[in-house]
Amino acid sequence: MKKNDIYEIEITGMTHEALGVGKVDDMAVFVQGAIEGEKVLAKIIKVAKNYAVARVEQWLAVSPGRREPFCPVYKRCGGCSLQHMTYCMQLKFKHRVVTDNLERIGGFRGIHVNPVIGMEDPMNYRNKAQYPVSMGDSGPVAGFYARRSHTIIDSESCGIQHPGSEKVRNVVIDAVRKLKIPVYNEETGEGILRHIVTRVSYATGDIMVILVVTKENVPGLDRLIRRLTDEVPQVKSIVLNINKRRDNVILGDTVKTVYGSDTLVDRLGHLTFHISPLSFYQVNPVQTVVLYEKAVEFAGLTGSETVFDLYCGIGTISLFLAKKAGRVIGVEVVPEAVEAATKNAKVNNIFNAEFFCGAAEEVVPRLYADGMRADVVVVDPPRKGCDEALLETMVKMQPERIVYVSCNPSTLARDLKYLAANGYGVREVQPVDLFPWTEHVECVVLITKL
Repeated sequence: MKKNDIYEIEITGMTHEALGVGKVDDMAVFVQGAIEGEKVLAKIIKVAKNYAVARVEQWLAVSPGRREPFCPVYKRCGGCSLQHMTYCMQLKFKHRVVTDNLERIGGFRGIHVNPVIGMEDPMNYRNKAQYPVSMGDSGPVAGFYARRSHTIIDSESCGIQHPGSEKVRNVVIDAVRKLKIPVYNEETGEGILRHIVTRVSYATGDIMVILVVTKENVPGLDRLIRRLTDEVPQVKSIVLNINKRRDNVILGDTVKTVYGSDTLVDRLGHLTFHISPLSFYQVNPVQTVVLYEKAVEFAGLTGSETVFDLYCGIGTISLFLAKKAGRVIGVEVVPEAVEAATKNAKVNNIFNAEFFCGAAEEVVPRLYADGMRADVVVVDPPRKGCDEALLETMVKMQPERIVYVSCNPSTLARDLKYLAANGYGVREVQPVDLFPWTEHVECVVLITKL
């Protein structure tokens, strides 16, 4: 087998990145854009020792799960990788990803995973957009990165973003062109505007605009603010985020409000939240309520329990739990998020929740050493999962229940394996689709003491 060879390949499986899998003379071939059950003519684009990568030249048999992508730049943009699948097939694919990870990494044989809870309308669901900015052939452009590159795909619309985010992006980039505000160059480090970030309140329609810049003094900023607020009256907050780093991290640590409020107000279920520019907040408000209500259900609270909510962010899960718990202790590493969580508790008249600032793997062992215990522990870690020191302390604390909220099935499986080896059993796994049209899936898992 060599590059540019063309083979007829039957697709018998799919990778977790949604590549079709077939074989040619016992060599595994990963075929971009192909779906299980299809037969294709595919051109080899890469040959490694034990596998090859190919792209489809012609479909010989098409899966009933295939659909026409709704986005005109789908093949170039790196955002929504599953637009070629029907939504029903996406949910089945994500269910298999979760099950495969639990079996392959976690060692859980024959584990039951509930069907993925999907959306009734999986379009325009995102309340946050992050548009990188660069210089294109005809001037500044803002859009999304192409697959496996930092080339920006310039597109005026996106089927998963809130229309308000797209309006902001279009107004800002047009103003940047006319005001000649220098845009950032990744290679040289020169320029000012790096990203346009929006956060939208689905409850009120209000918008926060975060302009990620390399310095506080932005030429033409006053005129940009006037135009933005005139043309998009839903904009209630404009913030400068200063990021001087020469890496891929989008947001810097310094923020300065230049128009309106310091926070954005949104509602999830019966609760109100003030969201600060640097705070973590789930991007899909409809499915977030589904996820959090499931977490509260799994916690099995009767009103007397002490609950630890680790990686608590601005207190979203904490406050859902506090309505049914005796006491909730939230731990979060971002100081602004802890401030927001404390404020959110007061706004919602919740007085049985308190928040500690610091890394969970450092704070929880300290609280445990001081004699604090949890009846229930809820964890919602980043993609890298829980630090082993945290898992060790959780096991020492011996809570009756652990509720694990995960955005990464592989690190979830790894951490569940540790807990299963230390006296806990996995009782229920519920995937929730927070990210339609992408390969990502969220899970909430009930774990109980054996």
